[in-house]
Amino acid sequence: MPAPVLCLVSMLAVQLGVAASKPLFGVLGVAGATFLRISFAAVVLLAVTRPRLRGRSPRDLALAGLLGIASAGMTLLFAGAVDRLPMGTAATIEFLGPLAVALVFARRAGHVLWAVLAAAGVALLTLLGGDGGSGGLDPVGLAYAFGAAACYAGYILFTDKVGAAFKGFEGLAVSFTIGTVVLAPFGAAEALHGLAGSSSPALLLLAVAGVALLFPVLPYALEMTALRRMSQRVFSVVVSLDPAISALVGLLVLGQLLGLPQVLGICCVVAASVGATLTARR
Repeated sequence: MPAPVLCLVSMLAVQLGVAASKPLFGVLGVAGATFLRISFAAVVLLAVTRPRLRGRSPRDLALAGLLGIASAGMTLLFAGAVDRLPMGTAATIEFLGPLAVALVFARRAGHVLWAVLAAAGVALLTLLGGDGGSGGLDPVGLAYAFGAAACYAGYILFTDKVGAAFKGFEGLAVSFTIGTVVLAPFGAAEALHGLAGSSSPALLLLAVAGVALLFPVLPYALEMTALRRMSQRVFSVVVSLDPAISALVGLLVLGQLLGLPQVLGICCVVAASVGATLTARR
């Protein structure tokens, strides 16, 4: 499968996984559901890859640890944002992370234009109302989205390095294991409470396992594979479509309508990302 197609499938899996997670939030809580998803992902990847840590350099392990922290933070904070904001809005703000990375590496005076365009897009999203422009956006949800953006920037920086340092998906398995440990203080108790209060805990765990395969196992594995087959420049252009895909899934799956200001805001951020990537020095 061509690398750009892998990226598109990955983005679609992420957004469908997020949409499928929303019903779980009410039963397990945002942190509890996220903790279980990451835990299942770690178990699956450990069973499949059986990573060998003996002989690994401290640098390799540190990179996997940093990727685990970034992935865990991004997943938890984005889930919190989606629980309070429309998916398209949350995904667009989160996408400021990789956009910031692209702008930093652009090293051209013209990159200021893309930064201004992205800022205009965020202003349209956050200052002109929420759901369809009918009301203000939840400030806590916005804080979560901006936090997810910071973690996403770290994820972009570390994924490529971990993919180069480890064979196959071994690095991903190690990073998810570390991510599970990072999320345990936030979500373990909440997850256990939700399972204890459920009338069908086994069925609930099965649902969580299915969502975990959809997100994060499938998309993270596809993205790491894609980055090994294509330049980070092309990867960034393709991934720029993520906010638009999120808005479309939010509309079709969750019935989340966005007003004209929000649609224009998403378009501004997508255009800024593509522009920053294409004008960056190779």
